[in-house]
Amino acid sequence: MRVNSTAIWSWVWPLLALGVSGAALGLVVVQRLPAGLVPAYVVRVPLTGAGEQLALPPIEGPADPSRPLVVIDAGHGGHDPGASGPNGLKEKVVTLALVQATRDALLKHGRVRVALTRDDDHFLVLGERALLARRLGADVFLSIHADAVEQGDPSGATVYTLSDQASDEVAARLASRENRADLVNGMPLDGQSQAISSILVDLSRSDTARQSQVLSSLIFREGQSHDGPGAIAFHVDPQRHAGFAVLKSLDMPSALFEAGYVSSADDAKRLSDPAWRARFGERLARAIEIFLATKTAGLAR
Repeated sequence: MRVNSTAIWSWVWPLLALGVSGAALGLVVVQRLPAGLVPAYVVRVPLTGAGEQLALPPIEGPADPSRPLVVIDAGHGGHDPGASGPNGLKEKVVTLALVQATRDALLKHGRVRVALTRDDDHFLVLGERALLARRLGADVFLSIHADAVEQGDPSGATVYTLSDQASDEVAARLASRENRADLVNGMPLDGQSQAISSILVDLSRSDTARQSQVLSSLIFREGQSHDGPGAIAFHVDPQRHAGFAVLKSLDMPSALFEAGYVSSADDAKRLSDPAWRARFGERLARAIEIFLATKTAGLAR
């Protein structure tokens, strides 16, 4: 008797959930099946444990190590497309383009150093994104995403910061969706390595949380401070908070920026426009630089 892929995965997923909290797993192999069952094929899934030594992305910009370091994260990637719009626009494509535009604007200004958690179409688990920011010694961490809904037609960008309690049902739903990204790769959200677990902090009561709120406010202010084709259209409730897993391991000012809804025709048009993306990058870069100038002694002009 042969087993179809559904039956195979009913055995594989429990195995995936058991082995990822320690050292990296090289292969997941189905070893036990009910008597008389012969698998049609063996599923092998390469996994990277959160504690494994990740290759650090390059740091671009001024060679001066005293300059602030901004780490920007493009949500999703690889086999995880994230949200998808009715016109086929994928979140992973939008986020990569927006982080690259923001990096380019920051590098053009020459005031800070910049690193991207990913600069191509590959997948990182949530713990790896936070771990890269920590290992690089980031002064600011910003994760960029886009949203989609099946019902209704919401539009506009929203800036999220970390909190144990979601600010509203919309924030809770979004955090739940984004936090499920690891399940695409079989990584349980609570299965972080000891190296990660030992640095989890309660940001809701810390100075880091207050700084993150300042960063969020500046992103909102600079994004919509000027009318015209470059303005970022914000949601009616532009600043929210929720328990985003990608922010939980960070002890630096951080925010998750939902740049819009790929399910909205108006947002999708903007998010697909290279010229708008470049203007988006300029506005976001300005907000980050103003934040760092107020946080430090100031940035070189």
